[in-house]
Amino acid sequence: MQRLQHLVFSDTDTMADLRTLLGRARTVQDGEVALVARGQALAVYVPALVPDGLGSGTPTVLGMRALRLAEPAEGTWVFPLGAVTDRLARMSPLDTSLQLPPAETPASWAGVLAPISGWEEQGEFDAEALRAVAESGIRAVAEALPENAGRPVVASVRARVWAGPCALQPVPELPAGAAFAAQTLGFLPPAGAVKVLRNGPWRRLSTAAGQVLVRQGATL
Repeated sequence: MQRLQHLVFSDTDTMADLRTLLGRARTVQDGEVALVARGQALAVYVPALVPDGLGSGTPTVLGMRALRLAEPAEGTWVFPLGAVTDRLARMSPLDTSLQLPPAETPASWAGVLAPISGWEEQGEFDAEALRAVAESGIRAVAEALPENAGRPVVASVRARVWAGPCALQPVPELPAGAAFAAQTLGFLPPAGAVKVLRNGPWRRLSTAAGQVLVRQGATL
């Protein structure tokens, strides 16, 4: 079967949404992006926090936004985030066809994505309370980092801060990284409630702007 060369989005506003999401994602973690197409629906997954190996105990925290395609497609692809944002940057604002990068990249987090159906509501978080958790964590990371910290040190500090519990009802054990992802990716509303749902080991923060998917890490 011939490999799909491009994805055609429904309109320029949808392309702008993709640019915004991936641009924000690169400020969080410049890793990979997973694209999952089913007919005219495209789910875009970006990592906010992922384990650095088996048994690390770091939770998986992903942002996801659903976008609409003009032309149906089927498949799952994982690309370097920079490869996709570079193509978007070279496109005209009026273009709705995204040329896919020539090569995919492995990403362990993309091997097991959250289920589509079977979610049960667990209650609601207050958006302002989640924002406060995110801002407190951002300050904690900044204060803990030494000057000219290398990439491994930055990753270690971020994992320690964001793996800690948010300590908010109704799910106090939810990692603070979920609040960070919702805030930084632009998913949190200015005010109001944010639904939290459960499906097996996964939790999901759901807003009109996007979803944050969380799976607790496993320690050996």
